[in-house]
Amino acid sequence: MHLHPGFYDLFDALPSPFMTVNVMNIVAANRAAKELLGSFIVGADVRAAIRHPAAADRLDNPGAHMSAEAIDLTGIGHPGERWEMQTMPMADGSVLVALANQTSRDAVERMRADFVANASHELRTPLAAIIGYVETLRDADAGDDAALRQRFLSIVDVEARRMLQLIADLMSISRIEASKGDGPSEEIDLAQCARIVIDELVAGGDPRAKAVTLSASSAMVRGDRAQLSQMTHNLISNAMKYGRNGTPIMVTISAANAMAELTVADQGDGISSEHLPRLTERFYRVDSARSRALGGTGLGLAIVKHVVNRHRGRLDIDSVVGKGTTVRVRLPLANP
Repeated sequence: MHLHPGFYDLFDALPSPFMTVNVMNIVAANRAAKELLGSFIVGADVRAAIRHPAAADRLDNPGAHMSAEAIDLTGIGHPGERWEMQTMPMADGSVLVALANQTSRDAVERMRADFVANASHELRTPLAAIIGYVETLRDADAGDDAALRQRFLSIVDVEARRMLQLIADLMSISRIEASKGDGPSEEIDLAQCARIVIDELVAGGDPRAKAVTLSASSAMVRGDRAQLSQMTHNLISNAMKYGRNGTPIMVTISAANAMAELTVADQGDGISSEHLPRLTERFYRVDSARSRALGGTGLGLAIVKHVVNRHRGRLDIDSVVGKGTTVRVRLPLANP
């Protein structure tokens, strides 16, 4: 079969591995196939290139070439990778073999499964506590003890509010992910947004809110007001929770080099360097017991990361053990 010379250039430029096979010999292979299986494969027996019984069976059976079912291939490429192979018969009797790397898709599926498992666990813990205390309160002896009843009801209230906050955070992540393809268009002053958040925290009655100081100049960004408010709230709330009592929480907002920068710095115990890359993972906690005791859901920084990503920004976290943590968010200015 004679093909236009440009076809071979296109064939070679395809990002996924492709090969043509005739009577179990590899007639042609593009650059991606050679990088995956080795530069020797052209002219070689396909069974020596793709060392997988299912692949050999498919290619050695002319009646199976038309099958649309993909074959899973493990053991080729780098360790831990999973590839799928599909075949299509060509007019000259050869077979076009296409390989697709499914490793990333598998990783996403694992992340989704882990997320569901973690969310179920996080919800089960307070729910189990609520059920346990309610069952105790049903007991006649406990019901007659006013002090005990009040203590148990307080615990039920705390656990129910924890569940409510967790569900709210889960819904926030879902909404942010659903809107990540839509660039926000409203012009928002990041400094004004921070002032409103701080005022709300002070009005909420947490004494640590009075330790927050704001140094800000106007920084207009294109954004989603609710999401930027939640991002700012989460960062300042984290600093309030994990900064040492009696120490200041510094919030700074500036604009330079076409970027707005929001910085939140606390003086707390700090975080070891090995934890920093994982802080924005859903449900990841450096100290699970302390985080839960302080009312954390393990989703605060995950929400921040999603908001920053949607706004085409950058998130950096620096921390020194024993001194504190500084979080910086950089977002493009609306009118640089």
